[in-house]
Amino acid sequence: MTVLLQKALRRIEVLSEEEQKAIATQILESLDDEETWTRKLRERPDLLRSLARDASEEHRRGDTRPLDETGG
Repeated sequence: MTVLLQKALRRIEVLSEEEQKAIATQILESLDDEETWTRKLRERPDLLRSLARDASEEHRRGDTRPLDETGG
């Protein structure tokens, strides 16, 4: 386990049970989402190409903004 993860878990330990459950749910959902995308992209490489093509077309149309302008 990394030092950063240990630090995060120490901070989570002092939270209420309700807050701990909420954070655990978020972490598990995030991991599940990542696993799902990894599996989908491995099973269907054409999907990634299609997503990349769509993103490029959106960028050419001017429908995109730099990430630092999106607030994310």
